[in-house]
Amino acid sequence: MLLLEKGARTFLADRQLGSSLAVVAGAVNAAAFLSVGYYCANMTGNVSAFATNFVNGKGEAALIAGGLALSFLSGAMLCTVMMNAGRRRGENAIYAYSVLLEAVLLAGLSIVQIVWLHPTEQSIIAPAVLSFLMGMQNATVTRISGAVVRTTHVTGMITDLGIELADWLGTFRNKMEAEKHTKMRQRLWLHSQIIGCFVLGSAIGAYGYNRWPASFLLIVALFLGALAVQAIIANALGAAGTAAQQRSD
Repeated sequence: MLLLEKGARTFLADRQLGSSLAVVAGAVNAAAFLSVGYYCANMTGNVSAFATNFVNGKGEAALIAGGLALSFLSGAMLCTVMMNAGRRRGENAIYAYSVLLEAVLLAGLSIVQIVWLHPTEQSIIAPAVLSFLMGMQNATVTRISGAVVRTTHVTGMITDLGIELADWLGTFRNKMEAEKHTKMRQRLWLHSQIIGCFVLGSAIGAYGYNRWPASFLLIVALFLGALAVQAIIANALGAAGTAAQQRSD
């Protein structure tokens, strides 16, 4: 699910990718809020908080909210630079490497929390890092799916779901071609499942962080790393098989 790109992707691949990473995004978002009171994946809220606090003269709060938005932006930019460079080199697993880097950075943050500092003692550092990682993740899934899947942008997912629901209700009065109807049902299922997985991830994040406040992010990092390594190994085995076939020919 981290190897196929845009037109080559199937509905199943998008569903698996969106669901897996939406759980991660929900868990990280909930853990960040419980840790320091900021949502690292909610850029709509952070931008609004920046403007509101700025107008009300709350400079520190405005800087924090603006900093989180800039961290998210920086993560999306770095990820895109990596993906563009990887595609120029013909690297099929570049998206998997991006997720692997996210997992490594997340594990590093968790280790810092375990060894040196309690999460709440890090002020803006932890949520800024997590916002950066969520920017990376959202850029990865947006590019690989052709903007079909966005795992941190629940506002957009709910909007898409509302549009699809309205179109689906319209089919009861106006008949639609079978192929179009099938694609509509698939999109409905995709958006619904991603939203549900984000909610599930948020619940897991709330429970996991309350149970293991220092090490929870490490657990999430291991899950992300497993997804990435699986794709990297599959790509390597596929390349080795292709090379062996060419030599035999």
